[in-house]
Amino acid sequence: MDVDAVPLDAAERDLLLRLLRLPTAGPLETGPAGPPPRLREAQEQYARAAAALGFRTVRHTSVRPAELDRADVPAPVREALGLPGFLDGQPSLVLRLGPGLPASRTVMFNVHLDTVAGGGPAGFDGERFHGRGAIDAKGPAVALLAGLRAARACRPAIGREVGVLIQAVAGEEGGAMGVLGTRPLVERGYVGRLNVFCEPTGVRFLPRSTAAATARIVVDGDHAVDDRPAAGHNATVLLGFLAQHLARALDPDTVCVAGLHTGTRHNQVYGRGSLLLNLPYATPATGRRLERDLTRALDDGLAAFAAAFGGTALFARTARDARAVTRLEWRKRGLPVLDDRDAWGHALLRDRAGIPPWPAGEPAFTCDAIWMAGVGGACTVVLGPGDLAGNNAHAEGEFARAAELAGFAAAVARLMIAFTDDRIGRGA
Repeated sequence: MDVDAVPLDAAERDLLLRLLRLPTAGPLETGPAGPPPRLREAQEQYARAAAALGFRTVRHTSVRPAELDRADVPAPVREALGLPGFLDGQPSLVLRLGPGLPASRTVMFNVHLDTVAGGGPAGFDGERFHGRGAIDAKGPAVALLAGLRAARACRPAIGREVGVLIQAVAGEEGGAMGVLGTRPLVERGYVGRLNVFCEPTGVRFLPRSTAAATARIVVDGDHAVDDRPAAGHNATVLLGFLAQHLARALDPDTVCVAGLHTGTRHNQVYGRGSLLLNLPYATPATGRRLERDLTRALDDGLAAFAAAFGGTALFARTARDARAVTRLEWRKRGLPVLDDRDAWGHALLRDRAGIPPWPAGEPAFTCDAIWMAGVGGACTVVLGPGDLAGNNAHAEGEFARAAELAGFAAAVARLMIAFTDDRIGRGA
């Protein structure tokens, strides 16, 4: 069946506006002093709307602390576990349509209702929804329900002979990398034969998702006052040198030489500071290589700094002690990547659902889909309306066009119709 657009109905538009007005940014985004996220409330509203389509809640709880005692959990998550209410305020929701069917007859959709911090007021001007989460990803979450509504009207077997799971997760934003929500749910088996992560792709299916390692170079030396600058370790000069050295040494890899922090006063030699680097990768082998390259480049940089500044009056102590006061910390590393090669699923999406693939030469991005890497018998793609940059996701003025959401809802309907026809026969 040719479905080009499924506009949100009045109830769905109202749901989206209610979700946009609820602040759901987690503590990793807002900081420990930020307001508690109203994520549970948002998920409950979403579950009530889904119940009108026949969905029932099968899980709504937070990850257990013991599940985060792993090497692939980012350091900011581990460090935040001591914050009061950190986990309790970030539950994840699983909804099921139909009986507990095997994965072979199930489609799983993953949406995240947490957002980045900031954003302007929520609203709808008749053409665009505005507010934090409009495109990433509260808007897609509601459009998903519209698409499923349309699909069920065309294929009554959906919910009887074909099942649908929705993961509405916490911890996609803020650097949590899905360890608070998606990863535990995938490991509990809440997956399908086809798995769709609803992120902005311009309604093109993306079978890849990258990951990144984050490194922090720390200088932990002695401060000095401005009238005796040679007495301390100058972390600003050392880290500034290393930032330039690493930028040259790691070129042309797509490495982000990010924030350098020492201090803000003009009359202080700062002996302590840090430099952050993000190392994205599309394959595990590339990730391991980048880690090795950074380690070697840092070692070379420290040697070069000692040689360049060892004979100076102001920085001789810093040069002499550079290795002793500098260390490399990994804030996150060892995360998987998604590289889906499922020919059946790609053909279903492309040829039968009419959803074009993501261009092979266009870079992928990171999202929770990485946790489907290695799950057997599963096709996993990223698919959603809009564009992360073009719709101002993670920036001021985030918006989603009503037409974009309607186009995504139509793609969901076509996908479910194609999946149903493939599993149990056309027209069922």
